[in-house]
Amino acid sequence: DHANLGDSVFMELGATRILECWGDNVPDGNVTDFRKAVQAGDDETVVFSWIEWPDKQTRDAAFARMKEWMEHPERADPRMDPARNPMPFDGKRLIFGGFEPIVELGSKP
Repeated sequence: DHANLGDSVFMELGATRILECWGDNVPDGNVTDFRKAVQAGDDETVVFSWIEWPDKQTRDAAFARMKEWMEHPERADPRMDPARNPMPFDGKRLIFGGFEPIVELGSKP
């Protein structure tokens, strides 16, 4: 439910595609791995998600809007209200960032 509500907001802010993926084969690495990166416990798995935006300008505008909502919760979209739509995970272990594609093969769905 959390992803469905939150993802609808991202789509309205201009996202073109969102994928939410449940880890079903996330091996331990020798130096680092997904599990170590988020300090996943033995009874946890890793969820890997990404949002595709049509361009950096749209992404940056969406992030600015979300930052404003965090600073002024009374202005936030109700779907992003943690009291109404609590995160089903420890948000302190969330990793995020923006990336510019350098290689793209295949076709878009």
